[in-house]
Amino acid sequence: MIERNLDTIIALATAPGVGAIAVIRLSGPDSYNLTNKVFDGKDLAEQKSHTVHFGNIVDDEEIIDEVLVTLFKNPHSFTKEDSIEISCHGSQYIINRILQLFVKNGARLAGPGEFTQRAYINGRFDLAQAEAVADLIASENESAHAAALNQMRGGISGEIKVLREKLVHFASMIELELDFSEEDVEFASRDELKELIKNIDIVLVKLIDSFQLGNVIKNGVPVVIVGKPNAGKSTLLNALLEEEKAIVSDIAGTTRDIIEDELNIRGVKFRFIDTAGLRETADHIEAIGVERAEQKMDEAALIMYLFDLSTEAIEEIKETEQKLIDRNKPYILVGNKSDKVDSIPNSLIEDDEFISIAAKHNKQVEVLKDRIWQKSQMDNFKAGNVVVTNARHYQSLVNTQNALHDVLKGIDLQVSNDFLAQDIRHSLHYLGEITGEITTDDLLDNIFSKFCIGK
Repeated sequence: MIERNLDTIIALATAPGVGAIAVIRLSGPDSYNLTNKVFDGKDLAEQKSHTVHFGNIVDDEEIIDEVLVTLFKNPHSFTKEDSIEISCHGSQYIINRILQLFVKNGARLAGPGEFTQRAYINGRFDLAQAEAVADLIASENESAHAAALNQMRGGISGEIKVLREKLVHFASMIELELDFSEEDVEFASRDELKELIKNIDIVLVKLIDSFQLGNVIKNGVPVVIVGKPNAGKSTLLNALLEEEKAIVSDIAGTTRDIIEDELNIRGVKFRFIDTAGLRETADHIEAIGVERAEQKMDEAALIMYLFDLSTEAIEEIKETEQKLIDRNKPYILVGNKSDKVDSIPNSLIEDDEFISIAAKHNKQVEVLKDRIWQKSQMDNFKAGNVVVTNARHYQSLVNTQNALHDVLKGIDLQVSNDFLAQDIRHSLHYLGEITGEITTDDLLDNIFSKFCIGK
């Protein structure tokens, strides 16, 4: 286990590789003393916090680089410790020399996420907010950024704090009753407790249900493109991505494996998955591709069934649509090669799930993107809404809900206060796991080990 807050850590805070500048970060009680040893400039300990100073980093009398040093004095820093950021030139040689020089003088190379871990331990923010820092760094689109930023600013933490405070009050009253068990007194009204739990459950259901949306915001909306061979699936994928990602051929069965790529639509990441053509085949390899296509349909958030308007019979299209309905997932019927037909059957035109395109000529593809957006139900997400994006938080919320349901059962069965108090303690424990009020060193090390070094 890492010895925390007793030593001074150092790491490269910017991405590794050659660049115009690099930023090296220090945090810990000796940040200023260590930097003064190698900085040919002002005495940093005498300067004000949040100031920037120019000078040289030197090893004995050898100048390694001209740098800018930014000061953050405790508690006014990210870690709430004395911290320094050194902006140097982005040469890997220079970076390594500076890191080695500080280690030689007593600093320690930081582990993954150790700066954020120190910030959490020092009370800069709670555990849920600390995890949001990693999500913010990893965000690749507008919605993921908004969700992570909201959580980092205390979105879910605020909700959990309110729930926990209400439960703590009743828990303390029931604990008090245990002290006066021989006198048969009731400090906590069971009817009020039931009403509170029902109100808390409404919030829990909202948060738990938001995880499905939060998961696609964080990881992307999986959209699978299925259809018969030669319907134009690969052509459509290329048109959506505006690049030649998939091989296009008139030979049926060209796509035998899954081809996947990402596209940003209105600030949301969509993962488009091109699959093997759906048909009976004696070709063993192609059959595996068809099987994987079926699997991807099960995993997808949205299914696009692509068919050739010029060859596929309306009866077959409707039969396939019924199978899509039976899957109970959002779907779009995409009629391709509209340029090859004189008219489209009314039964398709009147179908709200139908759209016609000509993927080869990029006709109606932008309209299809709008339809994909609508079917993804991303309109439900508004920046500022509390959305659960973390699987650990989701599981803790489910555990909390189960524990509170046990409390309700206990009240109805008139169980003793000991059992009632135990179930309330369980619910408080699970809520506390989210924000870090209840945690273990193993859990912390597991969470922060997934962060990048330097954050």
